[in-house]
Amino acid sequence: MSQHQEQGTRKRGGFGLLKFYLSQKIIKILLILVVVAVVIFGVRKTFFTESKTTKLGFEDIGELATQCAYTTEVGVQEGSRELFGIQIPFTQSKYIYSMDFEIKAGIDFGDIDWDLKDKIIEVRLPEARILSSEMKQDSFQVYHEEESIFRQIRLEEINDGFEDMQKQAEKDAVSNGLLENAKSNAETILKEFFAKEYDLKEYKITFREK
Repeated sequence: MSQHQEQGTRKRGGFGLLKFYLSQKIIKILLILVVVAVVIFGVRKTFFTESKTTKLGFEDIGELATQCAYTTEVGVQEGSRELFGIQIPFTQSKYIYSMDFEIKAGIDFGDIDWDLKDKIIEVRLPEARILSSEMKQDSFQVYHEEESIFRQIRLEEINDGFEDMQKQAEKDAVSNGLLENAKSNAETILKEFFAKEYDLKEYKITFREK
C-alpha cells in the first residue's frame, strides 16, 4: 500500500469515528429532549384534568330544573254594557274555562361555590327559582259560554286572562313547595357528584345558601 493510500485510509477511519461519536451525542440530546417534552406535556395534562375535577363539571350543567309542578287553573271572563252604572240586560258575555300549566324550578349549577376543609365539604347554593312556566294548550276546556252580540269578549281580555292564570299557577306551585323541593333535589344530585370523587363515609357535606 502506498503512503498516499495509507493516509487516506486513516483519514476515513478518523472521520468514521467522529461521525459515530457525533451520532451518539445527537441521540443522547434527542432522548433528553423527548424526556423533557414528555414531562412538560404530562404535567400540563395532569393539571388540566385536576382543574376539571375540582369544578366537578357544575359550570357545564348550567341551569338545571330539579322539580316540576302541574297545576290546573280556572279562568272567568265577563263583560257587559252599563248605563249610569247599571248593567243593561242581555248585554252580558261570560266564559268559564280551565288550562293546565307546567312549572319547572331549579338552580344555576354554574353559580355553585364549595370548599373542602378538614374533610368537610361546604357547598354554597344560589336560591332555587322558577326556570320555566308553560301553558298546555291542548288541555284547554270551556265549561260555560255565554256571549252577547252587544258585548263580545275582546282578544286582549282573553290574553290578559291567560296571563293572570299563569301567574296564579306559579304562585300555587310555589305555595305547595315547588322551590323547597327543587332545592332538596339539587342537593341530592350534588351529593351524587361528590360521591364520585370523595368517600362520603369519610367526608361530610353541608349546604347553605349564598
